[in-house]
Amino acid sequence: MFFNSETFLWFLLAFTLLYFLVRRSLSQRNLLILVASYLFYGWWDWRFLFLLLGSSLVDFYIGLRVKNASESKVRKRLVAISLAVNLGALGVFKYLDFFIGSLQTTLQTIGVQANLPFLEIILPVGISFYTFQSLSYTLDVYRNKVEPTQDLVAFLAYVSFFPQLVAGPIERASNLLPQFLSERKVTKMGFESGLWLVIWGMFKKVVLADNFGLLSDMIYGPHSVDGAIVVLATIAFGMQIYCDFSGYSDIARGLASMMGFHLMVNFNLPYFAKSPSDFWRRWHISLSTWFRDYLYIPLGGNRGGSGSVMRNLIITMLVAGLWHGAGWNFVLWGLWHGIMLCLFQATSLDKKVPVFIGWLLTMMVVFYGWLMFRAQSLDHIMQLTSNIFVWEFPEWIGSYVLNLVIFTLPLLAMQIWQYRTQTIYPLLPHRGWLKAGLMTLCVFFISVFWNPAGSPFIYFQF
Repeated sequence: MFFNSETFLWFLLAFTLLYFLVRRSLSQRNLLILVASYLFYGWWDWRFLFLLLGSSLVDFYIGLRVKNASESKVRKRLVAISLAVNLGALGVFKYLDFFIGSLQTTLQTIGVQANLPFLEIILPVGISFYTFQSLSYTLDVYRNKVEPTQDLVAFLAYVSFFPQLVAGPIERASNLLPQFLSERKVTKMGFESGLWLVIWGMFKKVVLADNFGLLSDMIYGPHSVDGAIVVLATIAFGMQIYCDFSGYSDIARGLASMMGFHLMVNFNLPYFAKSPSDFWRRWHISLSTWFRDYLYIPLGGNRGGSGSVMRNLIITMLVAGLWHGAGWNFVLWGLWHGIMLCLFQATSLDKKVPVFIGWLLTMMVVFYGWLMFRAQSLDHIMQLTSNIFVWEFPEWIGSYVLNLVIFTLPLLAMQIWQYRTQTIYPLLPHRGWLKAGLMTLCVFFISVFWNPAGSPFIYFQF
């Protein structure tokens, strides 16, 4: 079920009533969260619950074994099992058909006719998110950064926590798991800030992202379009993916806050970034820090010469691109960002130019990356790239720009307010009438554009 669906509203209402009825018992609350989370996830396809449960059980018991193992070889072997199970499941369900298809294409290119079998497995929703969250637990236990828990219900609830289960933030056990193991209190401030995040996140998804998507989908099809429209459609997609994904994160954080939990901030004004590295400190923070801690730093990080650092950046971003999807456009997108990170770092370009120029260059890097991300194939990327340099202006371009501006203005106004106040909650310190008025206005527009069936969030496919 989707956050922006009528089904979820009924689910949330029933869960909230039960949650506050059992507020005196931590174990009952955790069990309720676990049952609700499995119901939430099983709503798509109950068969994938076994995958979620299996991954969680493996990491729970490996965490206990790693802590009790005294020999380094045994500890490493146990962690290797966790890696094999988690990444193996991810590889089979998400990437196997992609690699089979790539191999078949390569063989045909060199003149070998091959009819390789494809598994055609349905991709479990959110598998990349909960796999990384569960896997980070065993890695942190191995590194002695967290103590393994013996509370199976709490651990299963930590991995499957429904607000952030299918699209993050990807939480660490050091932050979220202790919140399942200790008493939680719902404060007035926590509930109020959570309510605002849910409303604002829903506004970004239902009102902004879905309408930006309509503008983007008009252009990113199989037909050829000229440069002006490619640029405008890419801007529309950049706005769509930001509002869609950050909207989900806001709703997830808001729902958690209203239950007494605290989830990490996943977005921090990424379109205000002044360099590619600054962008990745602001965009999908839970994933970028995951790759930093579990891939980039183990590869060597910033240690060694500039060549080693660039190699580590390229590898990390290639893997990050592949994490997003089984397609060469995602690999190319990751490579593009890796190269740009190396270029800016090697030349200190962002420090040698005025702030505005640094921001403009960064946005050109980011939005051309979104063209790769949104394109349907490598050929489509080449077609759209070549079309950028052929500018024509169809008669309807004026109305297209007008719609783009109309839906950008609310986001821009809020982002400037957040930037100037240096907080994601600029509304909360103000008087009651202002808060109530703005929340009511957002709810009104949400109701205007509401689709009872709900539209999928973009990152559900990852």
